[in-house]
Amino acid sequence: MKFRYVVVVLLLALTLAPLSAQRKNKAYLDYIEQYKSIAIKHQKLYGIPASITLAQGLLESGAGRSELARKSNNHFGIKCHSDWKGKRVYHDDDRKDDCFRKYDSPEDSFEDHAKFLKRARYASLFELKVTDYRGWAKGLKACGYATDRSYANKLIQTIELYELYEYDRPKFKPIRAQDLPPVVVENPHAVYRSWGLLYVEARDGDTLESIAQEFGFSAKKLAGYNEIPRDYPLEAGDIVYLEKKKKRAEKGYDYAVVRSGDSMYSIAQRYGIRLKNLYKMNKLPDDYIPSVGDTLKLR
Repeated sequence: MKFRYVVVVLLLALTLAPLSAQRKNKAYLDYIEQYKSIAIKHQKLYGIPASITLAQGLLESGAGRSELARKSNNHFGIKCHSDWKGKRVYHDDDRKDDCFRKYDSPEDSFEDHAKFLKRARYASLFELKVTDYRGWAKGLKACGYATDRSYANKLIQTIELYELYEYDRPKFKPIRAQDLPPVVVENPHAVYRSWGLLYVEARDGDTLESIAQEFGFSAKKLAGYNEIPRDYPLEAGDIVYLEKKKKRAEKGYDYAVVRSGDSMYSIAQRYGIRLKNLYKMNKLPDDYIPSVGDTLKLR
């Protein structure tokens, strides 16, 4: 489920990277180790591939480190819906103050996730083999679990990077965190999710190099995501996206009125859209400088 919710996530840097052992992140391995038994149990009880459960948990909760997961034990971004009778929390998402389910424990979230997928909406998935994780990933997207167009690919790449398909089989070789050297980050950035995109807020002393190193991918790629040079001087509070921005803003955000201090770049960052597309949508020359009160098309 796509939600603009505060998320601590490293996934995009990993899922968009080459599938190599060097790209595995200890936080993700720890999450897999912690919840693999539940995923395997649910495969036996409900027929949901363990790999899919783990990959969705990783993607939706940022390996259990998202605010939604930490404060509400919601590991799968499941919203309330009309039949939900349990606890709930509210945050802006597709609509203002969208309702998300709140659980007493992560285990309750995993259980509810399994029951959620047993709805008629996802019935076609259970016609697939439990080892067909690719079919399940594509089916989840087709059935509307997420609006992110690349959701299926992210699931598949995560499963293959971390060899989660091994857990779909009767005998599997576990992935162990101790197989990798420890990764220690003394003061990790909180990672947020807005407009369906993952980002961090820069702090004093941050550089693209330091942020890229923390999340395990190249400064060149990070600079590309944010359309800035690698040596661009970051200021505290700057938005730094961890994935490629969108071509246009979300539905409902059709226009932006230029505020004091705005630049074309700051507007593009604010709405998670690519700078070149912002110019293109508004048919503006590259040297255009916005003035306070100007109205810019966002989609």
